[in-house]
Amino acid sequence: MEIYMVAVAILLALAVADLIFGVSNDAVNFLNSSIGSRVAPRFVIMIIASLGIIAGVMFSSGMMEVARKGIFHPGYFLMPELITIFMAVMLTDILLLDLFNTFGLPTSTTVSIVFELLGAAVAVSLIKIGLAGDSFMTLPKYINSAKALAIISGILLSVVIAFVVGAVVQLVTRLIFTFDYEKRLKRYGALWGGVSLSAIVYFILIKGAKGASFVTPEMLAWIKGHSLLILSVNFVVFALLFQVLMTLTRINILKPIVLIGTFALAMAFAANDLVNFIGVPLAGFNCYTIAGASANPLTMSMEALQKPIQSNTFFLLIAGAVMVVTLWLSRKARTVTRTEVSLGRQEEGVERFEASQLSQILVRMFTQAADSVKRVIPPGLQRSMSRRLDPSQYQSRALEGEAPSFDLLRASVNLITASAVVSFATSLKLPLSTTYVTFMVAMGSSLADQAWGRESAVYRVTGVLTVIGGWFFTALMAFTVSLVFAFAVYHFRVSGVVLLLGLVGFAIWHSFHLHERRESDIQELEVFNLKKVKDSSLAVKTSFEHSGIFLKEIHGHLNTCLESLFKEDLKQLRHTRKQTKKIQGWSNIIVANIFKTLRILQKEDVRNTHRYSQVISALQEITESMRDVILRSYVHISNNHKGLLPVQIRELGQVQACVSELLEHAFGVLLEKRSFDYLKLAEMDRRLRELVEEFDKNQIGRIQAEESKTRLSILFYAVSGNALKISEHTLNLMSVFRETFMVNGWKFDE
Repeated sequence: MEIYMVAVAILLALAVADLIFGVSNDAVNFLNSSIGSRVAPRFVIMIIASLGIIAGVMFSSGMMEVARKGIFHPGYFLMPELITIFMAVMLTDILLLDLFNTFGLPTSTTVSIVFELLGAAVAVSLIKIGLAGDSFMTLPKYINSAKALAIISGILLSVVIAFVVGAVVQLVTRLIFTFDYEKRLKRYGALWGGVSLSAIVYFILIKGAKGASFVTPEMLAWIKGHSLLILSVNFVVFALLFQVLMTLTRINILKPIVLIGTFALAMAFAANDLVNFIGVPLAGFNCYTIAGASANPLTMSMEALQKPIQSNTFFLLIAGAVMVVTLWLSRKARTVTRTEVSLGRQEEGVERFEASQLSQILVRMFTQAADSVKRVIPPGLQRSMSRRLDPSQYQSRALEGEAPSFDLLRASVNLITASAVVSFATSLKLPLSTTYVTFMVAMGSSLADQAWGRESAVYRVTGVLTVIGGWFFTALMAFTVSLVFAFAVYHFRVSGVVLLLGLVGFAIWHSFHLHERRESDIQELEVFNLKKVKDSSLAVKTSFEHSGIFLKEIHGHLNTCLESLFKEDLKQLRHTRKQTKKIQGWSNIIVANIFKTLRILQKEDVRNTHRYSQVISALQEITESMRDVILRSYVHISNNHKGLLPVQIRELGQVQACVSELLEHAFGVLLEKRSFDYLKLAEMDRRLRELVEEFDKNQIGRIQAEESKTRLSILFYAVSGNALKISEHTLNLMSVFRETFMVNGWKFDE
């Protein structure tokens, strides 16, 4: 029994790790609306969410039954077999959740735990069937397959319903209040507040009360039987309360709605999803305790797990404390939240996901369907709806220096709709996931708010498809990995557990460093943040400073690429090739910032704006030229073609030195904010052109003498030609800089 006591201790330790990874992923469910709308400073939001978690864990006792008997029938298993199942489940859960957290993808911890239990239970059941010589047709007596089918149907059902309901409710709400909602909020705000808090309070009662030990079955039945009465009374009370508040004070009623909704969803998360993290370890502890009290602990049936077992309040409080600490400290929780918020933000910006063929098809189909609908709507009604749905009225109001991703009205719709859908489905005993509902409601409301415009729709749809695909991937991987892990633990015993612990530990270590690199890339992009710049003069200066950072990056990559080409260093070229996406991203951000700069320029500055189109063109041309040099160099060496001739290396080395000198001088001027001699830069460019012209003639001679083969000649001309383009457009950029600051008498360093 000692070895199983150690196993239970390991399970409890894994429970702490699972809580950390689980909260990092599921925090997005209740933080998305409040953080996206920036309803309050972050620490206030976190305090309210923390209180919701502490309240929720005290109501989670009833949900622990799922881990003990929800997926398999414990009466057919022995204690060692159940410990094997629980060990495989916990190791798999930590591995999968950490993977999703690293890439910032929200997934369902409910789906993961259910399919992990299913996979591990199937593995042990197959072993038992094989040892007993029974038919595999007896597998259903061990497994509660109906639960898995219910989860799958819940995925499909909740995804479609939540998205449609979120879009419809947001559309109707926006038609009533418009984007300039403050004026209309004074008229209809009390009614909206009554509807909102009624739905949220009912959500708390339905989702929270059913797991509370102090709520009797009779009380719960009364709540469900008098739903309409509860909703009506709440509506009247809250509507009157909000009307009084708006009459006597200047309070924005959307703020308490969003904050109370955040508390409600955090409470529901802790009450219902805590089982996903500690339910299995507690089931293992109960299993060990029951077996230890018998005369034959290793051979007795675990049928006792079928009976209700009251969870230890001490364990629940410890779990709540770990969840709260994780919520405050986890950087991966912020990564997952950032993904969902970015997919629903109102304004344009850098898109995290690339366009896919499927997203292009879906957007095209939706656009055509929308055009068809418009043709049957009367023109007058179309104009009226267009005025009320005009997103140009949206003005992001910065809080603590950073603008919200969407307004409080949409945040309240997200919370109300998610609460209503989950409450209604729970009252009908329909299986669905809080993660799926909150995410899809947020996506539906962002679509209705026209956050997915023609410029961003394909990228946002790709992001949503990626997240949804991840949910199904979760189910498949959870089942498969836990099945394999269960086989390994059963057959290899202690050595198998040690090996799997090492494997999971290595995977977590690797993902930690991967997440650090991803976060570092995000921090680099924050350098180009123009959200806080409202002054046109400062915006122009900042854009040129960003261009200096960009030219410095080009300078470094050009030198690295050419030196690697000369040395035929494939490893370094492969690394440099991976940076082409980063270079393109930086260029796109700076160009987007220049567009923002143009929008905030005062009317008297319009006469100067034509110059900034030259900056955009210069940045794009430099990016394409740099990308072409890197890709051609990488392809040439990776295909094992003959390296450059020594004379070609010497000539291209001189070209490299000239371009490098010009770039270094240019980014030095922009970053150090100093004046410069434009004629000196022009002389550098002229000298480079003379060199390239001379080397081109030399190359023609080598071609005629058949010293340089076709591929070498193509590469040589590509490198020298792109070097000329980089030099030319850097000079153009500096020309615009000189005209903007020197001719207008501005001082760049002020």
